[in-house]
Amino acid sequence: MTRLKISPSILSADFAKLGEELRAIDAAGADYIHVDVMDGHFAPNITIGPMVVKALRPHSAKLFDVHLMIDPVDPYLEAFAAAGSDLITVHVEAGIHVDRTLQVIRGLGKKAGISLNPATPPEAVAWLLDRVDLILVMSVNPGFSGQAFIPGQLEKIRRLKAMIGDRPIELEVDGGVSQANAAAIAAAGADVVVAGNAVFSAGPAGYAAAMNAIRAAAAA
Repeated sequence: MTRLKISPSILSADFAKLGEELRAIDAAGADYIHVDVMDGHFAPNITIGPMVVKALRPHSAKLFDVHLMIDPVDPYLEAFAAAGSDLITVHVEAGIHVDRTLQVIRGLGKKAGISLNPATPPEAVAWLLDRVDLILVMSVNPGFSGQAFIPGQLEKIRRLKAMIGDRPIELEVDGGVSQANAAAIAAAGADVVVAGNAVFSAGPAGYAAAMNAIRAAAAA
């Protein structure tokens, strides 16, 4: 089995010292840095914008995995790209011309991702597979950290993995990921997991151990 990548979500970090938190999570062995962007409309919470991404960029050279839970999304793509995003993920539910949106992201020189909410079937991305570098399965409903993993999403992960086939697309899972369910998530086909509370609740001294515990559980 390929080593499971971990993309810690800064949504669960201490916002009073984000730069420090980012440096700590990077040093502890994070593979990617997950940035959750919510607008209070598409997702029932308001988080951060391009200015914060730009401010954080100098604190880590790791891939910035920027997840846009906003609608409309197209007007903000250029700003998030310019701020230092490496991978920009948008929701299939957030636009009527998502194929065009993905083309724009790649045209900006960034990797493109597509995300599905828990109620959205995997077939919704069937005609987008040649446009994306990553598919993100939401295993909780967008909005807040600390929610419990929805078990039914395991079948969606399996079906998406089969749809991807040998395409160079990473399959990411976000929501309720922990040491307890990492093995099932990895076995279903995930390449990357987003971990928020499961990592940041350990405190800076425990970040590396928390991520290693998730990877070890997945490998087992």
